[in-house]
Amino acid sequence: MDRAAPVLFPAAARPETRQSIHVVVWRRLRALMLNCAVALAAASGWGIGAPTALAADRVVVTQAHLAPSSNSEGVALYAQFDFELPFVLEDAINRGIALYFAVDFEMFRSRWYWFDKKVVDQTLTYRLSYSPLTRQYRLGRGALAQPFDSLDEALDTLKRVSGWHVIDKELAQSEADLKGYYAQMRLRLDTAQLPKPFQVAALTHSDWALASDWYALGWAPAVAARVPSSAPPVPSTAP
Repeated sequence: MDRAAPVLFPAAARPETRQSIHVVVWRRLRALMLNCAVALAAASGWGIGAPTALAADRVVVTQAHLAPSSNSEGVALYAQFDFELPFVLEDAINRGIALYFAVDFEMFRSRWYWFDKKVVDQTLTYRLSYSPLTRQYRLGRGALAQPFDSLDEALDTLKRVSGWHVIDKELAQSEADLKGYYAQMRLRLDTAQLPKPFQVAALTHSDWALASDWYALGWAPAVAARVPSSAPPVPSTAP
């Protein structure tokens, strides 16, 4: 006489509960929504496709240096960039997508006996957006924002960093204090703050991965005036 196969899970205790089914349905729905958003971005020509160029080829650091802060409270960064905003990014801004640009600054202390130690790591973030109600572009830093009548005017301001406090006075105030240290900086589009579908686009298309190479900084107090004084000051941030 054949025996019935043992039941591993009674009907009331099986793992396929109603709650787990809802979780599976929600995950599949979320994946479907993401795929639809990516497809919509592709249909709109927003850069879903094969990479066209290296991101670092699009942003050039024309000049950058360290100098004493104007308030003698440490060391400030002066920099100027040159780049053209790709069409897909300009189109995204005009469609209401805010873009975040980050200026990264790092300083290291050289150590012959071990890996160099990072002693300063700072990021200055700009938010570039467009308001269809006022037909103005806005460039913001933290709680501060400045309106512009055209995108070119906003980009001209974004391309200049003047007097950004990067090193506190307890660490350095002059070139002599920086012996044994080296610093670098870069400008990049912060893709981590883009909506999820465009973060996917940034992985596959260089227009969404706008960035410069790391730029080695030197000490040049005598040429601080070369950066246009019209560039607005940035808020001081202690490392």
